[in-house]
Amino acid sequence: MRLRRNAIAVAVGALYLAVCLAALVAATPARAQPLNKLPPARAPCSVLSGHPCHPSFCGVFHSGPCFPQYLPPLGEELRLTIVSTDDDPTGRPAGEPDQDRNDRELDTIREMFAALRGCWAPPPREEARHGMEYTIRFAFKRDGELIAPPRRTYSSHDAPVELRLIYRDAIDAALKRCTPLHFSAGMAGAVAGRPIAIRFVDNRTIESNSGK
Repeated sequence: MRLRRNAIAVAVGALYLAVCLAALVAATPARAQPLNKLPPARAPCSVLSGHPCHPSFCGVFHSGPCFPQYLPPLGEELRLTIVSTDDDPTGRPAGEPDQDRNDRELDTIREMFAALRGCWAPPPREEARHGMEYTIRFAFKRDGELIAPPRRTYSSHDAPVELRLIYRDAIDAALKRCTPLHFSAGMAGAVAGRPIAIRFVDNRTIESNSGK
């Protein structure tokens, strides 16, 4: 008698489990319908998944599968734009480095950008052109020196070769005044080998008879 009761209990338990599992399977498509439009690799994971899936846990208080939204990673390249204007106080004649700035230890990206911006001296107005753009790309060593000469990645397409050389000479002179930059130990490790792109834009008012 006792064995028979145990068999009946096992059968009832198995039937109850089968009913619950069937109800769960029936409810799953309606619950996950919006997610089923995603490719298989982005479908929520399950113990019954027979295809590639994506982790779908967002939080202990979230009901239902979801895909965590992460911010995109920061780009490896550091970008700086230096605009020359009529009232720009940072420009200085070529050959006049800011010794105080060169001797100061740089501990942040902002300070490094300020040092690079302060070293820039645009070409003389009689050799310049309004709206000229020139972009370079380079990287620093840990000691603040350049790894290699900067590479030009863009210049105004309608600028003649002579005008491009004038701005390139001004850029080379600015970097020569700035380097070596004095990085702190932490800053040196963070910036060494990291690509830096600087875009120079000349927005000064220039007489048409002196522009190129």
